Amino acid sequence: MSLKYKRVIIKISGEALAKENGMGIDNDKLAYVVKQILEIHKQGAEIGIVVGAGNFWRGRQADAEMNRTTADHMGMIATVINALAIQDRIERNGVSSRVMTELEMPDVAEPFIFKRALRHFEKGRILIFACGTGNPYFSTDTGAALKAAEVGANALLLAKNVDGVYDSDPKINPNAKKFDTITYMDVIAKGLKATDTTAITMCMENNIPVIAFSLMEEGAMIKAISGEKVGTYIGN
Repeated sequence: MSLKYKRVIIKISGEALAKENGMGIDNDKLAYVVKQILEIHKQGAEIGIVVGAGNFWRGRQADAEMNRTTADHMGMIATVINALAIQDRIERNGVSSRVMTELEMPDVAEPFIFKRALRHFEKGRILIFACGTGNPYFSTDTGAALKAAEVGANALLLAKNVDGVYDSDPKINPNAKKFDTITYMDVIAKGLKATDTTAITMCMENNIPVIAFSLMEEGAMIKAISGEKVGTYIGN
């Protein structure tokens, strides 16, 4: 199988790993997610994963009694839990990986260093990036877009709970229209919730195509990285 995108950043939400109550880590879901990642790794893809922490904490959960910066840092730290879980499952399958963080945690992960990350790619290791951008007021989607730009990724894959980008929330509106392709500018102009505006603008400025698809659709990740029709393609 030929790969259209050799080096990719995959954004995985914390909710994709959650148990039925929306919290914690469901081992079956974790195994399923990692299985898809390993399938594209076998095809020779260079893979960086950016993981969220919605199954543990979101900065926006903070109320008037908690400082937003503190709440966002709590969310960044929570992403490390998911990153370590993904790493453990990957390495149980005999594939080498590294967790790299924007907040220094030397006992459990490496700090993100650009040239070191490139060396890991050269050695065939899967990278898991945690702590978003390392700054409050930025989402992990923006962290994923930033990492895609930094490491020269050929595409950003948004592995979501829905099968693409819609003109409204399909969970609320049964008549919501799904886009097969859409431009960066239309995503911004229409205020679509595929990802946040900062992330989509960064991808537009760096000409990084974004593919949003359902993580639970069998074979979707392979299709996305091969350039086959799946989910929604966001580009120029």
